[in-house]
Amino acid sequence: MAFSDLKQLEEHLATRSYIDGYEPTQSDVGVFTALGKAPSASEYPHAARWYSHIATWEAEHPNLPGDREASAKLFGGAGSSAPAGGAAPAAEEEDDDLFGSDVRDEDDEEAERVKAERVAAYQAKKANKPKTIAKSVVTLEVKPWDDETDMAALEASVRSIEQEGLVWGSSKLVAVGYGIKKLQITLVIEDELVSLDELQEKIAEFEDYVQSSDVAAMQKL
Repeated sequence: MAFSDLKQLEEHLATRSYIDGYEPTQSDVGVFTALGKAPSASEYPHAARWYSHIATWEAEHPNLPGDREASAKLFGGAGSSAPAGGAAPAAEEEDDDLFGSDVRDEDDEEAERVKAERVAAYQAKKANKPKTIAKSVVTLEVKPWDDETDMAALEASVRSIEQEGLVWGSSKLVAVGYGIKKLQITLVIEDELVSLDELQEKIAEFEDYVQSSDVAAMQKL
């Protein structure tokens, strides 16, 4: 046989009993005819086994399923006169279709496996990435009842509020008028842990000192 197809045939039949499917067809007849003689059993054991088996079906060849005319084109029409000119490349393409499909399937499976591994690695990296903690800097103003309110006690009461995600900062007294001063205090909060509304409700509980409180400024860190 003048082609390299015998090696391909051996590889093809290493995992198959027939050229197509699970029973002999005209595809087997076409390849059998193209070979012309039994392959070497020592060099191509699978092809030799297949050849001997198909030979026992010789009387049944016309009755086997499949397109006999199409099967004659397998292996580039070997066993019949090959057309001149551009026929040889076409024959090679058919040979590739006959035995190349499994290779393409394996390539596709490998590509899908690599893709799946990359997606899994990305998801794992994303899951392990430290989550950014959203924080805000808030300026809170706390107003007393009058000029006789003990502002030191008022500030101590406000700072006594402790909870996760809350850090008190600097403070100062700002004149309002008529001798009254309000407490202006800075704090840093973790947005997911501290609600400003709830914090102001807690401050309002110091009713002996606090008249009201307002958020004067707020900035995300």
